Amino acid sequence: MRIFSWPPQVPARTIHPDVSGTVLIMANPTSGGYRPGVLEDVRDRLEDLGCKTILRLTTHAGEIGEVCSDPDLKVRTIVIAGGDGSINEALTGLQTHPNPPQLAVIPFGTANVLALELGLPRKARLIAQTIRAGRTMPLHYGLANGRPFVLMASTGFDAEVVHAVPLDLKRRFGKLAYVITALRIGLTRKGSPLTITLDDGAPLEGKFAVASNARHYGGPFVICPSGATDPGLHMLILERDDPWSSFLYGLALVCGRIHNAGGARVAAFSKATIAAAASVAAQVDGDPFGATPLEIRQTERTVPILVP
Repeated sequence: MRIFSWPPQVPARTIHPDVSGTVLIMANPTSGGYRPGVLEDVRDRLEDLGCKTILRLTTHAGEIGEVCSDPDLKVRTIVIAGGDGSINEALTGLQTHPNPPQLAVIPFGTANVLALELGLPRKARLIAQTIRAGRTMPLHYGLANGRPFVLMASTGFDAEVVHAVPLDLKRRFGKLAYVITALRIGLTRKGSPLTITLDDGAPLEGKFAVASNARHYGGPFVICPSGATDPGLHMLILERDDPWSSFLYGLALVCGRIHNAGGARVAAFSKATIAAAASVAAQVDGDPFGATPLEIRQTERTVPILVP
């Protein structure tokens, strides 16, 4: 099979010109958590299972989205080897594809909350078996100012941390980089009030708001009752974000009781707006996403994602 690969860590092969049933694996070789040995193992196991496989390592930013939005993309399955940001990039491209292929995930990256959400395997043998079996579920997503999100869109303290964490620190320490950055800015920052409107309800006030499409937030912590393969969105609103309140909210999150914490509210919605008198940082699926105002809504479109 002919393998598109840069840099050449993975041996090249020749593929049959008929790619109608092909599995395309895409990965960013410069991202944190990149493991070429795992990619080679998955590819070899897929070929042993009879799947024609192409491995394509990206050479520039945005390439995953470009490939996924190409209407001439003729593959059965596109596999994203990366974190939640890479999956979001793929989803952004696939939302405009007239007939999107199946989506599969090889969990790499600093974090992969979607893999945790869906119980996706991390061993090459099980990943290949999941792809070959072809069992799919509908992956729902929301839109924040038109940008898809599969996990969450938020504004407030967590978004400020996402904006502030240095890339080199993230590559060196992974998730710990977010903790270091949160501690660095958490004691001195002053949060701005937010006004959140859910559907046609009365405006609500808070200092932190996260619109969630998934049950999990920041790892294994559950913040709402429905997941990424269920329709509908939920909004978590926290009234306070001073250091002591943030500590108590964090404790409630770890204990799975954030919905019962004082000054916290979790509510289902179809459309929401988040506004603030001063510009407040926003993030989507763990990546910086400008600032308020945000218009968030659910969409009826889905992408088929492979699950065990």
